[in-house]
Amino acid sequence: MTPNVGGIDKILRIAAGAGLIGATVAGVLPVWGYLGVIPLATGLIGWCPFYPLLGMNSCPMKKD
Repeated sequence: MTPNVGGIDKILRIAAGAGLIGATVAGVLPVWGYLGVIPLATGLIGWCPFYPLLGMNSCPMKKD
């Protein structure tokens, strides 16, 4: 798995995921807020499974 999530994209994913999970734990959002695990995980790992399908890459690393 070559990293395909980088920079600001990573920060936004982590913030959005943590925000959704936090709002769900606080009772502001219903159970679907736990879907914030997905952007949180992809931000922390640095790889998104949908980017190759869409032909996208926000990581500035060179491809070999």
